[in-house]
Amino acid sequence: MFFIDTMELEGLGNRSYLAGGRRTAVAVDPPRDVDQVLAAAARRGVRIAYVVETHLHNDYVTGGLELARVSGAAYLVPAGAHVSFARVPVADGDTVTVDSGLELRAVATPGHTPHHTSYVLQEQTRPVAVFTGGSLLIGTVGRPDLVEPRLTERLARAQHASAHRLAAELPDETSVLPTHGFGSFCSSAQAAGDTTTIGTEKSVNAALTTDVDSFVARLLADLDDIPAYYTHMGPANAAGPAPVDLTPPAIADADEIAARLAAGEWVVDLRNRVAFAEGHVAGSFNFEADGKIATYLPWMIPWGKPVTLLAESAEQLAAAQRELVRVGIDRPAAAATGTPRQWIPERDSLASFPRSTFRGLAEHGTDGIVVLDVRRDSERARGYIEDSVHIPIHQVHERLGEVPAGTVWVHCAGGARAAVAASLLDAAGRDVVAVDDGFDAAAEAGLAVVTSG
Repeated sequence: MFFIDTMELEGLGNRSYLAGGRRTAVAVDPPRDVDQVLAAAARRGVRIAYVVETHLHNDYVTGGLELARVSGAAYLVPAGAHVSFARVPVADGDTVTVDSGLELRAVATPGHTPHHTSYVLQEQTRPVAVFTGGSLLIGTVGRPDLVEPRLTERLARAQHASAHRLAAELPDETSVLPTHGFGSFCSSAQAAGDTTTIGTEKSVNAALTTDVDSFVARLLADLDDIPAYYTHMGPANAAGPAPVDLTPPAIADADEIAARLAAGEWVVDLRNRVAFAEGHVAGSFNFEADGKIATYLPWMIPWGKPVTLLAESAEQLAAAQRELVRVGIDRPAAAATGTPRQWIPERDSLASFPRSTFRGLAEHGTDGIVVLDVRRDSERARGYIEDSVHIPIHQVHERLGEVPAGTVWVHCAGGARAAVAASLLDAAGRDVVAVDDGFDAAAEAGLAVVTSG
């Protein structure tokens, strides 16, 4: 018998896996904080014999090198990946024995990267699962444009061929276990479900139901913006990431927080957007700890700028630290826990701004105000509020000067990104209202929504 444990990395929209038998196991695409992988192995009572990477990751810092070091496992990395550390290079067709009767076979599946490799888990030579990394995903494939612009079309065609190879070589009942597709921008689209098989993908995945030219044209047309921090992930993984330090950061008092703000550093409030709007440290930014902080904070912050974290509790702070080390923000400059009143000098007052809905916007009227849409280009293309200004969330901080004068009502698709943008505008001294609502409610409220149709 074999087992496969899935480790969800919701903040990154990824998954890692631990698979094995009675005594030994293999870890696939592990996160940088390897303690959870070690804990999973301990619960199973198995030794990690192998750590494998499907590719050099562009969206997070891997824990593979560190996990192999602390566990004594062999570290398998695709032979075509250029790295600066010792590893076992893997080529198409290579196999390793994971446990008695359980093998892992490498299958070259270029497309997401030129060296991308999938791994077929075989029990008594029968394929039972395939770890597809950024190749064949649930209802889609990994994006092909993260390596080099001149390679994008070639890699898109390789994605189509790799998907067809997996579909041709594996039984329909084989479980497909991707790393990307659950919110990661490494995916060309979001997963259409939670689980899948080769047989299911044959009937629903465009890579397997569309001719190569049509598939490539559609894939390239649908590619979205690439998070800025991705440029730092590949080099970090190729160099060999250092172990993480998750010990609590130095505690900052109110005066130090004020000094860090005055120095132009980022002070990030991790509380939920409702609490932040009601009262916060003037000049601080709101990135909710239970949201997409691991995507949007590293995307927007100038790389390397010191960040101070403000949290309601030590637990909230620790969770945010864990999310951030996965994307290369290794140590907060400082932190504070408690309430916002404790984070400002006694002489100061808390800042705040109002929240509303699309119905509230409709009742107020759009004359004399600025409606700012911070959704991505692809979202806005499906419909937008007439006469609204458009600046995608990841560009707002650098383009604040482009927001017209007046009170700004800022919205996104659901409220979370609008809250981030509202905090940036508020810190810049703008009068702002955060629209905390689903965009579908805009037309229902009577606002004029322009659609391409």
